[in-house]
Amino acid sequence: MYNIMAQQIQIYNTLKGEKETFKPIADGQVGMYVCGPTVYSDVHLGNCRTFISFDMIYRYLLHAGYKVRYVRNITDAGHLEASLAGKKKLDQLEPMEIVQKYTVGFHQVMEQFKNLPPTIEPTATGHIIEQIEITKDILQKGLAYESNGSVYFDVEKYNETYPYGELSGRKIEELLSGTRDLDGQDEKRSPLDFALWKKASPTHIMRWPSPWGDGFPGWHLECTAMSTKYLGETFDIHGGGMDLKFPHHECEVAQGTATNGKSPVNYWMHANMLTLNGQKMSKSTGNTIEPEELFSGENDIMNKAYHPMVVRFFMMQAHYRSILDFSSDALGAAEKGFHKLMNAIKDLDQLSTSETSSEDVDKLIASFYAAMNDDFNTPILVANLFEAATYINKVKDKKSEISKADLKKLSAAMQAFTFEVMGLDMIDSGGGNQLDAAMDIVLELRKNAREQKDWGTSDLIRDKLKEAGITVKDSAEGSSWTVN
Repeated sequence: MYNIMAQQIQIYNTLKGEKETFKPIADGQVGMYVCGPTVYSDVHLGNCRTFISFDMIYRYLLHAGYKVRYVRNITDAGHLEASLAGKKKLDQLEPMEIVQKYTVGFHQVMEQFKNLPPTIEPTATGHIIEQIEITKDILQKGLAYESNGSVYFDVEKYNETYPYGELSGRKIEELLSGTRDLDGQDEKRSPLDFALWKKASPTHIMRWPSPWGDGFPGWHLECTAMSTKYLGETFDIHGGGMDLKFPHHECEVAQGTATNGKSPVNYWMHANMLTLNGQKMSKSTGNTIEPEELFSGENDIMNKAYHPMVVRFFMMQAHYRSILDFSSDALGAAEKGFHKLMNAIKDLDQLSTSETSSEDVDKLIASFYAAMNDDFNTPILVANLFEAATYINKVKDKKSEISKADLKKLSAAMQAFTFEVMGLDMIDSGGGNQLDAAMDIVLELRKNAREQKDWGTSDLIRDKLKEAGITVKDSAEGSSWTVN
């Protein structure tokens, strides 16, 4: 069932370079494909941001009432090579062991971030036949050619009929110097041409028989094969990281158009990159951090460990198309904000109600939808949720009123947008919240000091907590605390 307030979603379409009102091909249904991980190493934080961004988008589309088929692939076909001479079978490098290890690791990290699984998670190696068939089709249409056992897409021939470079806004003349370098450049008619199928060298481990000899699919072909198989020749949304816009996504546009005679995707969406302490993340310079290092605190970059929910909340505080910089200060501020929001949601259950209705509640709820309808603007949503937290505190302090009906509406909306849409969760929600437990102890010690009229200790605890960003409030019912 449609959520009326969540309709009229505006999406920034990279293909058009502007926001457009989202209109799915099939009423009430959305087909979305996102380029998944290459599982030859641990997933890095930049990739996590992309997958978290599209998880949020997936969640909001579901909240809006759409039936969503979300396809995110696993890239498990690639360029592994090894010397197999004289090695026994169990001593040889087995690619699928590597694939399995890092696929499991990827799923574990996504679960820690509370990402929903996609509805279909196909693998590149599971779709070799489809990739060969697309290659044969493009060859038959005269838009590709065979060369020494490899098959290349003929970009200049394609450009005679269809515009190549429309997604990235580049012209063929400008691309001659920016073509992705691969082995076999001398086999190409033009340096712009890219491989649909590559002949395997003797040391290439992952190889399959084809009409052109043993080989493996080109980097771009797998996504065309899997997206169109599960979503159709033209589908609604294709997402991925900004770094994939060219050449990967540009080549996908060309392949899909070449084989089906029409553009494969209506809305192209790209998530931006992460930086670390103001610098580009790079393993070579050591300016990098893995998700598990961030969660455990076992790193030389951050000043403490950060819970996956705090990291996710931090990511929600930037628009998915904006560069996001990770630093201890920024994550520390996000942690305080996270607890402030969670405490406000907890306080909803304890508010006293009146007979007085307020327009404030309807305005707050409308602002949640307005933010998300504007190209999934989570930083504005977070700001509006904080505004709701301020309103809750006013009601709690008897400085404002809320009716029972309005309280029910506000509670449902805040929980929906915090947990269902942004994908957050209470930390240790089963009662093991470490901050809650620690504050219970601190307030008990302060209570004992006050009962003994040790005002110096009582005030010292209050003042030190305030310096740490925690405000203690005393009332006839006892003491309570909030994160500033």
